Amino acid sequence: MADSDPYMQRTAQEIRALEDAYLFPTYSRYDAVISHGSGAYLYDLEGRRYLDFLAGIAVNSLGYAHPRLVRVLEQQGRRVMHCSNLFYHPYQGALAQRLAGISGMSRVFFTNSGTEAIEGALKIARAFGRQAQRPDKSVILSLKNAFHGRTFGALSITAQEKYQAPFRPLVPDVAWVEALTADALERAFSDRTCALVLEPIQGEGGIIPLPGEFLRAARQLCDEYDALLVMDEIQSGMGRTGRYFAYQHYGVQPDLVTVAKSLAAGYPLGAILGASRIASALKPGEHGTTFGGGPLACRLALEVLDVIEEEGLLDRVSKLGDYLTAGLGELASRHATIREVRGLGLMVGVEIGPAAPDIVAALRRRGILANAAHDTVLRLLPPFIITEEQIDEFLAALDAVLAEL
Repeated sequence: MADSDPYMQRTAQEIRALEDAYLFPTYSRYDAVISHGSGAYLYDLEGRRYLDFLAGIAVNSLGYAHPRLVRVLEQQGRRVMHCSNLFYHPYQGALAQRLAGISGMSRVFFTNSGTEAIEGALKIARAFGRQAQRPDKSVILSLKNAFHGRTFGALSITAQEKYQAPFRPLVPDVAWVEALTADALERAFSDRTCALVLEPIQGEGGIIPLPGEFLRAARQLCDEYDALLVMDEIQSGMGRTGRYFAYQHYGVQPDLVTVAKSLAAGYPLGAILGASRIASALKPGEHGTTFGGGPLACRLALEVLDVIEEEGLLDRVSKLGDYLTAGLGELASRHATIREVRGLGLMVGVEIGPAAPDIVAALRRRGILANAAHDTVLRLLPPFIITEEQIDEFLAALDAVLAEL
């Protein structure tokens, strides 16, 4: 791909050397240096093509270089990219209205990322407890095996030792639900509980859909104890499961929803969606952001919603998800390595065991991108524009890799 950008003229070795020399060593990266993308494919500097079944970890829902998003980037880039929240602009209110409509919520706060959305939701939960004139109503419940982010509040409700251990002491007044049962949930609640935070499908924990009866019990207990039900839909939301939000499969309405990742399909944007009863929990000046909800991000997210609706992508995700899981089920009948296939829509986990990282590496050598969640699960998050033929390409590659094992 011809490019006049001088940074694209460097070799892959030079690019890797610069990162190794100047970045904090927080990532275990693949060797590939990405050059560009098109549709469901990414390309590296050496010209190798990769079929992307990870979509930037559930971000690039419309794939790469989608013509409608490229057009919006060009148009809005010429107009204004940032103006701060000291001013109104045409897109933030319009996007908030759209998000409220598809979620059943009434208020929206925009952030830059999912972690920031979680942090804001935790502040709202504590403020909600304060409204009840109960200064001790501050305990936030979370689930074992959850992942909500890496900043201090988000990390404090991420009950995984490998994430928490290096950074203790963490935020206090956090308690755990020990199992995915209604009994365990009820034991965790008390009059001090101000919120329960959960992922309807645990993503980093291995693509684990929560049982419907558990979610319904969560709603009932939150009502009984006057606590907020917070759904973390950062990975599962915005159409990935075949509905806009995973909780909509279960008929359970939360009080707060956090979204990000594919909200602007590649551009950083997150949001907190809230029910009307908590609209006044935060007072003016109690929360804010410099970049969240900027004109470029909101304009892109509006276009993403238009594409999803006009191209019928929710139905497409459901049908392609069924096609993918059926193909994986057929592989499971022939390969004992596959222990379970689970998920909804195009959010699919394949329980494989400790060989999962090796399988990810072998797929990458064959030009397929995926990753391992929880070290034992092959996590599949392809873009919504994936085709049946490309799914067949992935299944053939996985079949060959499993045969080699």
